[in-house]
Formats: sequence, structure tokens, C-alpha cells
Amino acid sequence: MTQLQIPQQQVEDSNSSANPHFDTLLQARLSRRSVLGGGAGMTAAMMFGTLGLVGCGSDSDDGASGGNTTPPVNNSTALPKKLTFKPVEHSKEDRVIVPEGYQVQIIAPTGTPLFSGVSEWSDNGLQSGESFEKRVGDNHDGMCFYGLKDDKYSSTSSDRGLLAINHEYVVTWMINPLGAYTITNPSPEAVGTIYAKTRLASDIRREVNAHGVAIIEIRRKANSNEVEIVKDSKFNRRITSTTLMDLTGPAAGSDLMKTKFDPQGLTTRGMNNNCGSNYSPWGTYLTTEENFNGVFARGNDAALLTPALEAARRRYGASPNSTGFGYLWHTGADSDAKIPDEFKRWDMTVTGAAAAEDYRYAFNTFGYIVEIDPFSPNSRPAKRTALGRFAHETCSYAPLVEGQPVVFYMGDDARNEYIYKFVSKAVWDAKDKNGGLAAGSKYLDQGTLYVAKFNADGSGEWVELTHGKNGLDSNNSKYPFASQADVVIYARLAADSVGATKMDRPEWTSVSPVTGEVYVTLTNNSTRGIKSKDAEGKDVVLNPTDAANPRVYDGTGDGVADGNRNGHVIRWREAGNKHTALSFNWDVYVFGAAYNTPENLSGLTSLNDMSSPDGLGFDDRGMLWIQTDDGAYTNTTNCMMLAALPGKVGDGASTSVGGVTTYMGAKLTETNLARFLVGPVQCEITGIAFTPDFKTMFVNVQHPGEDGTRAAQTSNWPASQTNPFARALPRSATVVITRKDGGVIAAE
Repeated sequence: MTQLQIPQQQVEDSNSSANPHFDTLLQARLSRRSVLGGGAGMTAAMMFGTLGLVGCGSDSDDGASGGNTTPPVNNSTALPKKLTFKPVEHSKEDRVIVPEGYQVQIIAPTGTPLFSGVSEWSDNGLQSGESFEKRVGDNHDGMCFYGLKDDKYSSTSSDRGLLAINHEYVVTWMINPLGAYTITNPSPEAVGTIYAKTRLASDIRREVNAHGVAIIEIRRKANSNEVEIVKDSKFNRRITSTTLMDLTGPAAGSDLMKTKFDPQGLTTRGMNNNCGSNYSPWGTYLTTEENFNGVFARGNDAALLTPALEAARRRYGASPNSTGFGYLWHTGADSDAKIPDEFKRWDMTVTGAAAAEDYRYAFNTFGYIVEIDPFSPNSRPAKRTALGRFAHETCSYAPLVEGQPVVFYMGDDARNEYIYKFVSKAVWDAKDKNGGLAAGSKYLDQGTLYVAKFNADGSGEWVELTHGKNGLDSNNSKYPFASQADVVIYARLAADSVGATKMDRPEWTSVSPVTGEVYVTLTNNSTRGIKSKDAEGKDVVLNPTDAANPRVYDGTGDGVADGNRNGHVIRWREAGNKHTALSFNWDVYVFGAAYNTPENLSGLTSLNDMSSPDGLGFDDRGMLWIQTDDGAYTNTTNCMMLAALPGKVGDGASTSVGGVTTYMGAKLTETNLARFLVGPVQCEITGIAFTPDFKTMFVNVQHPGEDGTRAAQTSNWPASQTNPFARALPRSATVVITRKDGGVIAAE
């Protein structure tokens, strides 16, 4: 037997459309002189008019309304005029570093039991796969806190609540007993196919159950800032890649959703690669499926599909004779299966005469916003297909207006993908607070999906993705859309067709409760400026530098670009500050960069520079939190989280870098952007939530030491947080941050 390490998170790049890239449009937009000549203040007034304040919604205790990082609360804490903590310096230590006067507690590391009778975690990895249905999963990501009082949601309860935590993927060598995973000898006829390597059922089961979401009751300890997990709480729950889920909205029952498991196309088993998350306005948990293509295998069945279906599969990163990211969940022995087709369901190869005879369309049942009611442990999660199928990062809603539709913003995290908006058909009724999944059906199953087009003049428009409009019909050259089900299942193809603007890996979205402006992290683009060959063998440059991305990384010093690795944050303001508007104006809030490099367009210092912004969220005071998932600056510092007090769209000025004219938000100082936290070695900082009193912050640390092995560990966190000599296995975990004096986070 041999060992094979599953490749860790990969970035999909399956958009071969000719749609313009965001950076091409940005250069044209930023070269305008007629508007910029009036100065930053005049520019804002001319382009966008007066920016009014946006209310945060009701302070009542009967449900959530508005907001992004936390549901609005009865909270008198005002947005500070400047950041009040001492910024954290760069760090390469194997621990979480926070500002002076703050302290760290660690809870819920991977494998923590949520119920009695489940053994404590052991680094030997012998915990059964089934036990992960009652343990905290792996690679913590997006997260929300729900106050709990009298076993009901309370927007003012900070001493007791529920944490909903995403578990995005698994680091195989950390959770499997043999370090990576075992490959047994395949049968002779399997050699050269997707079954050339096979896996132990126990290892597969452990990984499948370590994905998904954990709902965990926590409470503050008496006379302490610390919190503890309430083991055996009736609310504790694991939702995994085996959990039965409803398919709702326009794709439910479509022929493209039918499988051997459910020939009616109304249910599926499990969710995968849950990345960002958010609250719904009515108090449920909205989790997202991102790199779902990585867990499916596909044989050599292209000849059995129509050209349109083949193109659609490839557009979602599923090429023939591929095993995704190498999980090989499809290779478990049938004799070891404990449920029907436990392993076969991860194989999307066409093998039967009809969809009801195989799992060719199981792939189509993943890639959605999934709604979970954390207060109803026996409820069935719902995949809301009306919001489109793609590599969802997060789903943030705009401030609510009684009698107006509810609006959600989403990004598709892959190179050169798009930004989307969903506008509900139903209008907001505050009586739907605490409405659970029934309210979700009302607002998320019917509505209009849009994709963003960023125009060269600084404006933008939302293009409707509705069957029968904008060429989305059976005559479409990208795909013959026969219904709205086709449009949402193949939302990427629909967006390609209408000419949406390619973006540099759109990740988390968030809406300011102060200005109503929308912010999106664009993490990076490793193809920026890379030389390649065209179909005729001639040298071409992929995504050449332009006004939005004038910086390229020359890692070898040979003068040839090795990609733009630092990313930026874009923002926009909807016309009239109405989120149902079909047009907007935009600028770039901040460019990521090392402080001492020519790429530092935003004036960052050693106390607020960053690279590859990823996680993003406004709290209800209007403070913005930015988290990084970086590989470009990690020789200087581990990944981090920063706090920001952003201005408004149009508050910047033009500048020139390397002969390229660009335009961005106002340059930043340590009084309005500062580093709040640095994580341990080789981690990603992600997920953020607060208690309603803003005295406790929750942040997730994902995959510390991911580049190591069991034989050569590069991190020992979280054990190393308090013991620098610890030699324990690294694990993802949640960090609880409080002030030593018990005060409000990031405020006087």
C-alpha cells in the first residue's frame, strides 16, 4: 500500500468566455479627466450625490433584521471616529497575536465531541468516521452567533447562544490515522481509469462527515470572560455531506436534478465545501457551497452527452476522466457501504440509460446557498436554487425596507468569475422575523437573479438572468436554456452569455449599515501578466497590467510577470442608494500590498499592509473587518485580520503607477485601517461573529500548518498558543477574543 496526500484547496479557472475582464474596463474608467478634475469631494458630489445614512433595522428582541457580520441588536455602541487599539505588528509566531489589553481563548478545535459518550480527540486519528457526526468538523470557516434566551433567539443575549460554524474541507493527514490516506491495489481493469486508486471506506467516511456545518451551544462562564461548549445541548447538531436536504426554487424537480437516489429531483444528500456564511433577515443560517467540483469524479463519458451538456460540465470544472481534487470518495468498496450507493454517488459518470439509473446529475445538486434553521435541530436544510449555482463565497443582504424586496449579494470565487445579486419577489414584512425555513421559502424561492457588468465610465449595471430575457432561451449559443431551472443550474453560462464582467476571484460580500455601500474582496489573480501561447503558437500576455491591477509580481527577477498576487477590495453604491436599482457607481477601496513595495497604491504601512483579502464583514456599528488568505506575503507575516473605518465611494483621487493611471479610494492611515490580529503558521483567518454586547468576538483559524506532514509538522497550534514547546497535531479552531477589562471590542 502507498500513501497519497490530497491536494489542498485549489482555485478553479473554467471561464473561457470572451467577456471583458474587470481590469480592462477599469483602466478606461479611471483615465477620465472630466470628472476627476474637480477633486475628490467634487467628484463624489457630481457622480453620486449626497450619501444619506441607512438605518440598521429594528432593535426588537423577536428576530434579526438587516446587517451582515451580526444581526442588528439593541446596542448603544457607536462607530468610533478612529481606531482605538494599538495595531499588531507582523508575526511569524505559531500563535494568535491580538492587541495589548486583549486576550485569547480557544474553543471547538477539529474533532471536539459535542455529546457525551463520544471519545475525546486523540492525535492518532483513530476516531471513527461515524463519530464525526457528533464532533466538530475540520477547517472552520464562515460563522454566525445567535443569542439564546429561554431556548429562543434573542438579539440581546450575550451570555448564551448558538455558534453556527462552516467546515470547508479536510486536511487529510491531520484527521486520518495513517497521515494521508491508504491506497489499495486496484483491479487490473481499473488501471488507467478514475478507479486506478481506491480508498478505505473508514477514511472516506471520516472526511465526508468532517465537512459541513456545526451548530454548537455556548455560554459564558460565571464571573469570567471565557466561554464554554454546552455538551449534549438539544441544539447541538452536525450537518454533513450525508445529511438529507431539500432542493427548492426553480431547479427543484428539473430533469437536470434527477438521480438514482431521488428520481423526482427534489432532494439530495449532503453539502460540501462550505465557505462563507451569513444570517438571513428572519434569523436562519445561510451557508455556501464553494469548491464542490473538487469532491466529484468523472469518467470518460463525453460521447454519451450532448455538446451542450458537455460544455456545461466543463464550465463548472468537471472534465472527463478526472477525480476533482483527488478525494476519491467514489472508490470505496460497495461491500463496505452502509447506505445505498454511499460511495458511487460521488461519481458523476453516465452509466445508465437514464438519469434515474446513475448519478450523472448529482453534481448539479451542489453549488447553492443552503439555509439551515439553527433553532430547529430536526429540520431539513434547504438548497435555495433561485440564487444560482456557482462557487458561492458568501451571501449578504442589504438593509431592510418594509414593503420592499429583500436583496442579497454574492460572489463566485474562481478566477475571472462574476458578482451576482438576487432580488426577492416577496416584499419584506417584519412579521416574518423568526419565521424559520418557511420565511426562507417565501423570500428565497422566487425572485430575480442578476449579474454585474462594470462599465468603463465608472458606472455599472445589473443584467437580468431570467429565462426568455437577454437571449436566455433555447436558441442561446452558450447553452439552450429551456427554463429558469436551466438558467440557475448553469448560472455561469447565463452570465457568460449576457456579457458579465470577469472579476479577480470575488469572495466575501458585505453591505455597510452606515452608507449602504457594498464591498467585495477580490483576492488575487495568478494569471495577471503571465505569458502564454495562442492557438497559432504566438506569444500572448494573459490579463496584462492595467489601471486596476498595475502591479505584477516578478518572483524570479527576470522581468517577466508571475501574476498579481495581492488582490483588492471593490465597492459600489446602488443608484439612489436603493438596492433594487439596476445601476450603480463603483471604485476600488483598497489595494493589497506589502508596505515597502511599488505596488502599495493605498499608502499602507507596516501596521496595516495586507495581501489577498478574503473574509469580509461589517459589524452593526459600521466597522469593516478584513481577513486574509495569502501566500504572497507569508515569508514576512502570517495571515491576519484588520479593522477598518471606510469612507465612501468616490472619496479618492487619481494616481499613476508604472505609467498606468488609476483611481481608488482615499489613501488609508492607521487611524482608519489597522491590523487587529495575526494568526499562527500557515493558517487562513476566516469567519467572524460578535455577541450582541460587542464584548466577545469569535474568529476562526483554518488549517494551521497545512504544508506539513505528520512526520514533519510546521505548526502545533492550538497547543502552541500557550506552550511553545508543544508537539501536538495542528487543528483548526475558533478563537474567542475579549478585552481584559471586559470592555467593548475596538472601542473606548
